[in-house]
Amino acid sequence: MSDSVFASVVQAPEDPILGVTVAYNKDQSPVKLNLGVGAYRTEEGKPLVLNVVRKAEQMLVNDQSRVKEYLPITGLADFNKLSAKLIFGANSPAIQENRVTTVQCLSGTGSLRVGAEFLARHYHEKTIYIPQPTWGNHPKVFTLAGLSVKSYRYYDPSTRGLDFSGLLEDLGSAPSGAIVLLHACAHNPTGVDPTSDQWEQIRQLMRSKGLLPFFDSAYQRNLDADAGSIRLFVADGGECLAAQSYAKNMGLYGERVGALSIVCKTADVATRVESQLKLVIRPMYSNPPIHGASIVATILKDGDMYTEWSVELKAMADRIISMRQQLYDALCARGTPGDWSHIIKQIGMFTFTGLNTNQVAFMTKEYHIYMTSDGRISMAGLSSRTVPHLADAIHAAVTSVA
Repeated sequence: MSDSVFASVVQAPEDPILGVTVAYNKDQSPVKLNLGVGAYRTEEGKPLVLNVVRKAEQMLVNDQSRVKEYLPITGLADFNKLSAKLIFGANSPAIQENRVTTVQCLSGTGSLRVGAEFLARHYHEKTIYIPQPTWGNHPKVFTLAGLSVKSYRYYDPSTRGLDFSGLLEDLGSAPSGAIVLLHACAHNPTGVDPTSDQWEQIRQLMRSKGLLPFFDSAYQRNLDADAGSIRLFVADGGECLAAQSYAKNMGLYGERVGALSIVCKTADVATRVESQLKLVIRPMYSNPPIHGASIVATILKDGDMYTEWSVELKAMADRIISMRQQLYDALCARGTPGDWSHIIKQIGMFTFTGLNTNQVAFMTKEYHIYMTSDGRISMAGLSSRTVPHLADAIHAAVTSVA
């Protein structure tokens, strides 16, 4: 047999985030703990399907009039309308004036990619500034779409908080018209967000320089507060892009449900922008899947189901806050060297622990705890049962590994 025509293909490294789960699955230890991937788990460590999602799915299954026809290129119309309303607010002037175009995409990643491809084709400035650090997939998504990626300072390791002066300085020196990626809330991986006053200063700086905001909203759980940064920018009448995901807030990880919205200056521009978004999507995946978007639309358009969803969202958020407090208390009880208050100050699903690569490797080898090498842990993967094990591991790593 002759060699394969692909014989020169080299083995690619595992994805730094999803690869954590691959390694975890190979580990036979009974005490192993996966804190890598940002997916919610119950107190028992099990994946959660929201009751309201089960209810919506059952309604869809029982509806014999439903068919499996293709959706339009832009996706399910109800889903798009309700998604825009969820992120911009029910009374958003941009929606009322038809200045928003929304297209259904393949979760947050797909929304970012479609937006980036559109900008690479139709926007005059091809550079996007992303925070340092940011989600590991961001630079790949934007680079492969044809944009040049640069970074701006965001996190200060010495304070484990926001490097606000560095952020302002870097955005202040960015070229006029550059695109700026902003995490709408619950910054990934740090869990550190600007305050309301800081958001206003960011908005003023960006608008004065004509920088184009591209929001990534992966974590809208407190439904109004978590959209506050986006609504601040939309309220001034300027333009922006927003990528939405329903993975974390509806638990629809595997359904790949998301939306890209572009807020334009006029309704006429929005119509033309949508026509070009179709030309991006058609050769990419033709049109999006129907099931997940139908679940979202069913919940968002029914008042009772929307309320039930809000209650379930709060329960998830409250459990994560409880895990933060328990871990902080456990580290204090052990006298673990250092200030660990950032664990209870940071928000969202992740905590940026401040542990270094060597300490992370030690915790994996000695305690079978899996996380990304930058020390990010998913608080949603913890439970009251596993907090002591994690606290022991952190204490050992900090006291014995430089």
